[in-house]
Amino acid sequence: MATSGTTDFNLNIDKVIERAYRRAGRSMRTGYDLEAARDNLNLLFSEWANRGYKLWKVQNTTTNLTANTTVYTAPSDADDVLEMVFRQTSGSQITDTTMEKISRSEYENIPNKYSTGTPTQYYIQRNISNVQIYVYLTPETTDTQLNYWYVQRIEDVGAYTNTPDAPYRFLPCMVSGLAYYLSQEVNPALSAELERRYESELARAITEDSQSSSVNIVPKQFYAGI
Repeated sequence: MATSGTTDFNLNIDKVIERAYRRAGRSMRTGYDLEAARDNLNLLFSEWANRGYKLWKVQNTTTNLTANTTVYTAPSDADDVLEMVFRQTSGSQITDTTMEKISRSEYENIPNKYSTGTPTQYYIQRNISNVQIYVYLTPETTDTQLNYWYVQRIEDVGAYTNTPDAPYRFLPCMVSGLAYYLSQEVNPALSAELERRYESELARAITEDSQSSSVNIVPKQFYAGI
């Protein structure tokens, strides 16, 4: 038997909304229904951010350091910074030095936050409008960089003809989640069952959306009489 030979299945926003309404036991009747569904889908994406970062939204970037400048701003779509290195470049040679992420309390207890030298630590301040990076020590020169991985926000729904800013693996829980959100407004009797389905499908998607790496476990040796 022949197969399609394609692997590009996706749903645009309009189709996601249509199927979610069907699961909620109602069809779209007015323009308000469509607008309400789009708002709820944006709320669903915001709720996903509270479930931990999504691998497809992790991006790498580099920020040039400026001598005697302690605070830097991450890209405008950043939600958090995961890990960072201090980068020095000499000709074609790039040297990265690991930096330690510290808490607000640890940063606050640094006696002189403006001491200059090679940055070894950083603190992340997550504001409403941006994410700020506080480095310690304060860089001495302008020919060095911060290279780091940060979490982007999931893009807004936008036009109904757009495709969602999520991989195909998340389409099932996206439709289920939107159906659950909509049911609370249009069909509360189905909410409990739709929530159960949504949580189940979301859990599977989150489990799949993880990094695979080798782990070596070495047992600790004990010697009698020692």
